Amino acid sequence: MLHPEARLAVEQYDGEPKVFDEAFDVAASRAQAREAAAAEPREDVAQVSDVDAGGVPCRLYRPADALPGVVVHLHGGGFVFHDVEVHDASARRLANRTRTAVLSVDYRRPPEHRFPAAPDDVDTVLAWWQEEGPLFLHGDSAGANLALVAALRNPGRAAGVVLVYPFLDPRAGFDSYDTAAEGFDRREAAWYWQQYAAGPADLDDPDLAPLLSDRLATLPPTLVVTAEHDPLRDEGEHLASLLAEAGVRVVGTRYLGQVHGFWRHDRVFPAAEPLMGQAAAFLDGLRSRTPGA
Repeated sequence: MLHPEARLAVEQYDGEPKVFDEAFDVAASRAQAREAAAAEPREDVAQVSDVDAGGVPCRLYRPADALPGVVVHLHGGGFVFHDVEVHDASARRLANRTRTAVLSVDYRRPPEHRFPAAPDDVDTVLAWWQEEGPLFLHGDSAGANLALVAALRNPGRAAGVVLVYPFLDPRAGFDSYDTAAEGFDRREAAWYWQQYAAGPADLDDPDLAPLLSDRLATLPPTLVVTAEHDPLRDEGEHLASLLAEAGVRVVGTRYLGQVHGFWRHDRVFPAAEPLMGQAAAFLDGLRSRTPGA
């Protein structure tokens, strides 16, 4: 059953323009998201600076008395939308809760820059970061896809991965697309994949569709979070099962009553803050097991 705040979010979504409508304006939607994010309250972080990470723009958040290491955050938005500005408030919360530097990556987005521009940018950032301490990967939705792909493309680089309702299956082949699709239309998911892929063959590339990867066993400990009323629920939970079978230390958590996108909106969804705390505790537990941390 949808929680009350989730029901309101679904009602709002139903009244919004849809990305698959011919008249939808990508640039205007991006601008509106940045304007809305700029109006949100945000926590103070000891140091916030924009950095050039080997040619990829990023924003680095360092909390006071930061623990060793970094959390590389990949923002969601269907690969097409959002940026470091839209995710600024969330990245600040992530830095403060994890007590760790957070590097939020402003990767290139389609349709201007199609696959594999985004995962290539993440690879560049991982090669650029040379500070001591554990490196963790964190992402939500499409950003969780990029975080997972980054871990698969760079085995041994990350000490842990946090995936919040990951967007993984361009074929939309799981039942939750029909049984749990409140607030996220199947046609919307298809549109995002169409923008991201440079051609049909990309939809079967494990660097775009990581459920097809034969390298899942190389992953570090991984937290996979899903929402009960989210078409992406089943693909995320299928990933957790695959990782467990591959011998990866994996924790899978389904947040009941929640819809896609709840993690970023802590002032709307009461579950957002406990999820942030869960991710922080998960990473802190890994830090204690990381040599030199």
